[in-house]
Amino acid sequence: MDDFIAVIPARFASSRLPGKPLAEIDGIPMVVHVAKKAAASGAREVWVATDSEAVASAVEKHGFKARMTSPNHASGTDRIAEVVRDWPHDTLIVNVQGDEPLIEPSLIAEVAQALAKDSEIRMATACCPIFSWAEMQNPNVVKVVLDAKGHALYFSRAEIPFARDVSRIDSLPEGLPAFRHIGIYAYRAGFLETYSALPQAAIEKFEALEQLRLLWNGYKIGVIEADAPHAGVDTPEDLERVRNILHEEKK
Repeated sequence: MDDFIAVIPARFASSRLPGKPLAEIDGIPMVVHVAKKAAASGAREVWVATDSEAVASAVEKHGFKARMTSPNHASGTDRIAEVVRDWPHDTLIVNVQGDEPLIEPSLIAEVAQALAKDSEIRMATACCPIFSWAEMQNPNVVKVVLDAKGHALYFSRAEIPFARDVSRIDSLPEGLPAFRHIGIYAYRAGFLETYSALPQAAIEKFEALEQLRLLWNGYKIGVIEADAPHAGVDTPEDLERVRNILHEEKK
């Protein structure tokens, strides 16, 4: 397995769940649950990149490393770029979302290896099949269309690929290659410097999807197919759901 470091961006502010990284799940802050999953993936190191001293303190209290960052970053990738700017350029980084306490450690490792094995790509990420029409229509579910090599052609909140010749859809047409994007990313530390300097694309702004900046600027993104993950935590209802799942797992 190629050596990699997991970095978890953890912004304190959240419009729907203030102080989200510190939300307690089974007596432990959510971001620490994520760090434990990252550590179990085989990562050589686990760092939390945050704009909050309270988050940094909680992370360090549980034995993990934290790095303070600017509160003005537009995305988690930009926050990580600040952390790794002095690291060796070939360092393989996996961006593990700080609100994914149920992420499978194996997925973290698989995304890292996807980047290591494919010299054509500058970023690796993941997807899972979509099986329901309701999920396909949901703009909060990001869809991705792949090429023959498993590289991303496009990401969108819209219904892609669109089944033009199906007049009425109650369920997905048989054989439609519909995939949901899973928000985990791997890249090299040196490429993050390039990424941060890239101009934002109109498609990125309108779709509110940062990965479109790479596609618009001509870089390839590799996408591995994985099992559907548990949803992350965006709302108080999500937090309660995750608490219940972890409580049941301990029984």
